[in-house]
Amino acid sequence: MREKVEEVINKIRPSLQMDGGDIELIDVKDGVVKVMLKGACGSCPMSTMTLKMGVEKAVKEAIPEIKEVIAL
Repeated sequence: MREKVEEVINKIRPSLQMDGGDIELIDVKDGVVKVMLKGACGSCPMSTMTLKMGVEKAVKEAIPEIKEVIAL
């Protein structure tokens, strides 16, 4: 499961890096993906929207077993 999530994150990563940010996969457990937003994404006021509408949406579409993506 972790490998599948990492693949999806790797597809999203370039768009985050274009804006000066990045994302790191921390853990996948019981359908919950834990990530850390870094760089500009870590302090951006829109980071919650990026997380939920971008990262979580992409991960859930690719891997329906995922329930939620949360940032640490």
